[in-house]
Amino acid sequence: MKILDRYILTTFVSTLATVFVILYFIFILQGVWLFIADLAGKDLDIWVILQFLLFYSPKMIPLVLPLSVLLASIMTFGSFAENYEFAAMKSSGISLQRAMRVLSIFITTLALLSFWFANDVIPKSEYQFINLRKEILQTKPAMAIAAGQFNDLGKINIKIDKKSGKKGEYLENVTMHIKSNVGYENKTVIKSLNGELVTNEESNILQLHLLDGNYYEEMESKTYQQAVKEPFIKTKFEKYTINIDLNSFQNNADDGEKITNTNTMLNVNELNYTIDSLQTSLIKEKVSNTENLSLRVESTFGYSKNIDEKRTKLDKAPKDLLAAFDPKAQLRIVQSALDNTSNLSFNAESNDSGILERQKYINTHYLALHEKFVIAFSCFLMFYIGAPLGAIIRKGGLGLPIVFAILIFITYHFINTFGKKVAQEDGMSPILGAWLASLVLTPLAILLTYKATNDSGMFNMDNVLLPIQNAFKKIFKKNKPTNHV
Repeated sequence: MKILDRYILTTFVSTLATVFVILYFIFILQGVWLFIADLAGKDLDIWVILQFLLFYSPKMIPLVLPLSVLLASIMTFGSFAENYEFAAMKSSGISLQRAMRVLSIFITTLALLSFWFANDVIPKSEYQFINLRKEILQTKPAMAIAAGQFNDLGKINIKIDKKSGKKGEYLENVTMHIKSNVGYENKTVIKSLNGELVTNEESNILQLHLLDGNYYEEMESKTYQQAVKEPFIKTKFEKYTINIDLNSFQNNADDGEKITNTNTMLNVNELNYTIDSLQTSLIKEKVSNTENLSLRVESTFGYSKNIDEKRTKLDKAPKDLLAAFDPKAQLRIVQSALDNTSNLSFNAESNDSGILERQKYINTHYLALHEKFVIAFSCFLMFYIGAPLGAIIRKGGLGLPIVFAILIFITYHFINTFGKKVAQEDGMSPILGAWLASLVLTPLAILLTYKATNDSGMFNMDNVLLPIQNAFKKIFKKNKPTNHV
């Protein structure tokens, strides 16, 4: 390795390491802030808390690494340009592409490592994180529920106003929603004034005793007319006990290395297998729904699959079938037709809702699959945005580079979040949703690289900064006190 390559590489790597450590620490503090209230004051060992943070921290890598590469690239190449080191390189016949060559090799290695990390380390750490939470919940059941917000416990969504007791086991003003098996809708609501959490370290069952409350359950409607009336059952109770399986946080298995079916805990091979299974199941459900709907139509309206037989019946039938019946019979026939049509429409809408929920579930697996590749590509993308941008703006340090890095990363993160949210709701292809931010910013990377390599800056930073500097100089000069003799 030549001296110049070694100098560029060591400068970039040292800057990247410093920026990464600072940003990683900030993101970890921000990420675990929601758990601080549950971790503090629970008599947990320091080793347990360190494990908790250790298993949680790897999921921050997809956020920290691209931003670190972007900021380090702008700072490094901006410093080279500001100190006229690039001018010395170019006078020696070394172009920007030549200066970026060793870093391109380093970024390629970093991208491969990030893919391995996202595919192997993050799923395992996510598994261990959930497993550790389950173990803590067995000894400290109050950690399952944070006061003042809704908490997901499997199919139960619970909110409390206040916790008390030595272990926080006594609850006040409990509101609970229980999700149904079909469509994950909340059809059962339970409200009580008080509650108590009870658990046994040798058991996976968390008991929740609710005291002095009401039980509301939405009734399943067989017809559309019944559904419009929104019927429900209300029951008052003095004590109601709910058993919560702690395995809802993790599918329990004897093999500690086994990954559960949560998409964040699967690697590429497991995601491909799961997606294939889910799609096969979805196709079977669509076919089954279509056949059932066809049978309902046939049994209700006398539909015949034989087209010739149907045409023969229509040719022989009179034009006005209702005229052959008396008015009362006509009213019954029309009402029966309306009821049957409403039932068929209601069943079709229910089937579509179930299919949509299954499709959303498949989309989350597609997003989890492609995010592993997006992490690796984002390293290239942020480097080829930051390096030429630093050479163009010719500013190093922590001032202007941070401003540009934050603006670019916020844009990237916003587009990425928007694409994933829309894809999860089946508003666009999950593949497009996962790659949307990269596709939007790739032309910017190409444009900046082209401008920097051809020494045709997009704009002159001095034209932007000098007027601001002169304005501040005039203000300070005007406010400067004068000495009178």
